[in-house]
Amino acid sequence: MLRQIKPKNARSKRELAKREPLAHENTKTVLLLRGTTCSSLVQDILADINALKRPFSIRFTKKNEIHPFEDASSLEFFSRKNDTSLLLFGSHSKKRPHCLTWIRCFGGQVLDMLEVYVVKDTARTLSQFKSEKCKVGLKPLLSFSGTQFESPVANQYTLAKSIFTDFFRGGESSTVDVEGLQLMINFAAGEDAQDGSLAKIQMRCWRIITKRSGQRVPRVEVEEMGPRIDFTIGRTKGAEASVWKEAMKRPKGTEAKSKKNVETDLVGDKIGRIHLGKQDLSELQTRKMKGLKRDRDAEMEEAVDDVSVVGEEGADDASQVELKRQRIA
Repeated sequence: MLRQIKPKNARSKRELAKREPLAHENTKTVLLLRGTTCSSLVQDILADINALKRPFSIRFTKKNEIHPFEDASSLEFFSRKNDTSLLLFGSHSKKRPHCLTWIRCFGGQVLDMLEVYVVKDTARTLSQFKSEKCKVGLKPLLSFSGTQFESPVANQYTLAKSIFTDFFRGGESSTVDVEGLQLMINFAAGEDAQDGSLAKIQMRCWRIITKRSGQRVPRVEVEEMGPRIDFTIGRTKGAEASVWKEAMKRPKGTEAKSKKNVETDLVGDKIGRIHLGKQDLSELQTRKMKGLKRDRDAEMEEAVDDVSVVGEEGADDASQVELKRQRIA
């Protein structure tokens, strides 16, 4: 459960009011920290992630004696002090080389954590790519490749997908300019090895280039701009059920109003149901088929036959009337 803080004076009450949940939250800011021992590779990666997240990132370069999985009180202090709900901690040791710990906080307390180790042989920093870089403050496109991320059972990869999405998604916006879609970050994960070791997560950053194609739709090309990082998953810490339920709550008034007789299927298509009154089938206009029509000559012959029959019947009636009159006379 989250610890409830009671204000002691008006000033602390105003400060707590500023930290209360909002209907529309501000863009999440990332705080980057380093431990007492941190390799040059991890420091370069922290600098690259700081460049990707600017201006929504804060980087501290001083050494901090922090052990996230043993004692997270220092991380919670930094989170409250700098108003950052996302933290990235870099460290290095013989047991856990080139370690990055991704941390999410809620209500000033640690929500969940993911520890990954950088593969040194395949890592390339942003400065090692000589291609043109994206502008600052762009909202990236995120893609996750691999069945591991889509597992119906919560595991390390579903946790990684959730944390990476929170870290790199940027601010919410109702409209997007196509010219601003210049950065794509892809996370790929294969299948686990036969010896039981977990599959690596590959992070690749691409710059999207649009060129003239002579048509309305431009020709799209991608170019790798760095950094290129491969992760192996280490320790994880999931969120408690009660705290996760509290964090996933939505304020009243933000839910989309459901429309009557309108549903959305699994594919995302909108389906509507229309109710009609009772139909009178006697007035239903059916389709006229040419094969069911009679010829004009046949209709004329039938009309002539009808006229002759009517004439004969009229003559018989007249004779009968004359005979009757003669008898009366």
